[in-house]
Amino acid sequence: MTKPVVKAATLVTEDGVPIEAIHLPGAPDLAVVVAHGFTLSWQRPNVWRVASQFNRAAGVITFDFRGHGRSGGLSTLGDREIYDLDAAVRYAGELGYRRVAAVGFSMGASIVLRHAGLIGGLDAVVSVSGPGRWYYRGTERMRRLHLAVEHRLGRYVTRRWLKTRVSPAGWKPVPMPPDQAAALVSPVPLLIVHGGKDLYFPPEHAQQLYAAAREPKELWLLPDMGHAEAACSQDLVDRIASWIEDATLRARQAADAPAPGATTDSVCYHPVDSGGFTTR
Repeated sequence: MTKPVVKAATLVTEDGVPIEAIHLPGAPDLAVVVAHGFTLSWQRPNVWRVASQFNRAAGVITFDFRGHGRSGGLSTLGDREIYDLDAAVRYAGELGYRRVAAVGFSMGASIVLRHAGLIGGLDAVVSVSGPGRWYYRGTERMRRLHLAVEHRLGRYVTRRWLKTRVSPAGWKPVPMPPDQAAALVSPVPLLIVHGGKDLYFPPEHAQQLYAAAREPKELWLLPDMGHAEAACSQDLVDRIASWIEDATLRARQAADAPAPGATTDSVCYHPVDSGGFTTR
């Protein structure tokens, strides 16, 4: 059977920004929306690799945040990007998917948490290598990132060489921090994945998110994992996909139950890489 041709679609956000999105058809009932990290794009090899691996288990929608790739607008570093993600989530619903999960990486992780807490509409949420708080400068790479987005020369370099257009306006007001958003995700199942060798955000950020979140929640700390998409192995993507399948089924069954006050069961445990551990 010939595979369908993958086409790019232009979605328009609530605040009028055109967003380029790609739909990879898969299992008809479940969609995974992949939210990339800062300076990336659906066309970047690691993002495409992760999206393609998720596509083995589900339909996938991946897209470029504003200011990235061929999407319009300027990057607001996770603030107004919740509207970009919301357009992709609603697009999944229009395509007929009954269960929709979002997986965010780094900046995308903070956006997924804030979208789930402030807008909603998801059946499961996965944060990979996400920050627990704003303005973190505790690592060399985060200090360099702040220089790149807070100064005119840095924004020029980011635009010229990294193809990412950053708004010079800054945050006015400062958006809700990721840990506060994590506290609002429940009753939607939440999975937090973080690497012990993350050179941007140390594991304390994942622990901060987990401590703030309410049940149902899981924390996977992987000692040998680095940061975001580049550090996600095929096996790890498959494990996340398996967690999403189970979590969204339980969440949807609970939502469809006729009896009022029905509660979700605990999300089942999935083993992670050797040396890691899972907290529930």
